Amino acid sequence: MKLPRRFFQPLAAGAPEPFRELPVKLERMIHFVPPHNEKVRAKVGDLAATVDVVLGNLEDAVPADQKEAARKGFIAMGKEVDFAKTGTGLWTRINALNSPWILDDLFEVVGEIGSKLDVIMVPKVEGPWDIHYIDQLLAQLEARHKVEKPILVHAILETAEGVANVDAIASASPRMHGMSLGPADLAASRSMKTTRVGGGHPEYRVIADAKGEEARVSAQQDLWHYTIAKMVDACAANGIKAFYGPFGDFSDAAACEVQFRNAFLMGCAGAWTLHPSQVAIAKKVFAPDPDEVNFAARIVEAMPDGTGAVMLDGKMQDDATWKQAKVIVDLARLVADKDPELAKVYKLP
Repeated sequence: MKLPRRFFQPLAAGAPEPFRELPVKLERMIHFVPPHNEKVRAKVGDLAATVDVVLGNLEDAVPADQKEAARKGFIAMGKEVDFAKTGTGLWTRINALNSPWILDDLFEVVGEIGSKLDVIMVPKVEGPWDIHYIDQLLAQLEARHKVEKPILVHAILETAEGVANVDAIASASPRMHGMSLGPADLAASRSMKTTRVGGGHPEYRVIADAKGEEARVSAQQDLWHYTIAKMVDACAANGIKAFYGPFGDFSDAAACEVQFRNAFLMGCAGAWTLHPSQVAIAKKVFAPDPDEVNFAARIVEAMPDGTGAVMLDGKMQDDATWKQAKVIVDLARLVADKDPELAKVYKLP
C-alpha cells in the first residue's frame, strides 16, 4: 500500500494530479448502450439529455467478433456527442483484465477520447492489485495523450473474492469513483442456485413460527442484502459511491422499482439501467421524496451550524438528525438542478 504522503501523487510524469474529493455529480442511473449497434448509437445524442450517465459497454453482451466494432463505435460516440453540454457523464465498461481485448480498449479509448471520458468501469475486480494495475496504466496513457483531468475507476463486485476484498478495493486508489453489484457473475462465483439477474427469488424466504392450525405467514427475502450493505459500508468509509447493478427482468417494473428503492434507502447513489423503461424508474427512486426533502430542509434551517437540539412537529432534532437531513437536502439540490419539475416542489433553503 502506498504511503499516505504519496497517495495523491500522479503515477506517471505528466499525468494529472488525482482528485482529492470526488466531483459532485448526479448519477441516478448508469445507462448502458451497445456501441456496436449503429441504430442504438444514432440515438445517443437525444438520449444524453435524458440520463445522468451514458456508458458504452465493451464487455459482456458484446459478441467476441464485435469487440472491435464496439470499441470504435464508442470512440465515435464520444467524438460526436457533446456530453458536457448536458452535464451527462461519459463512461465505458472495458473488458475484463484477463481478456485479450483489455489493452486495446484502454489504449484506443484513452488515446482518442481520454479528455472526454469521466469513468472507466472495470469488471470482475478481485482485489486492490487489479485497481493498482489500471491506475498505473491510466496514468501513463493520460501523460502520453496529455489528458488534463484524471479518469476515474469504477469496480464491479461480481466474484466471491472481490466481495471478500471489498474494503481493500475501495481504498486502493484516489481514482476510485465507486462500486456496483454484479449479481449474475457473483451468483455463479458463489455457486448460488439462481438464473435471475438481480432481484429476489421466490424460494429465498422466511416462515413464521407454527401456531396450532393457523396458516404460517411466509415472506420472500432479498438475496443481495448482505452484499449491498457490505459494499455501501466500504464505499462510505472511503468517500466513494455505491450502486445497484442490473435488474434483468424488463417486464417487471414493480419489482425493479422495489429493488432500486431498497438500494437507495441503504445508501446507493444510483443503479444500472439496461432498458429505456428503467430510466424513469431510476429517476423516480433515486430522488428523495418531496415531503422528506421539505422536512429535512426545515431541520437544516432550524440548526444552521448543525449543533444543539430543536423540536419540530413534536420530534426532537439534534446533530445526528441534522446530518441525515443534510444528506437529503444536498441530494435534492443536485436533483433540482437537473429536474425542473422537482425543483418546483422542493422547498430548499
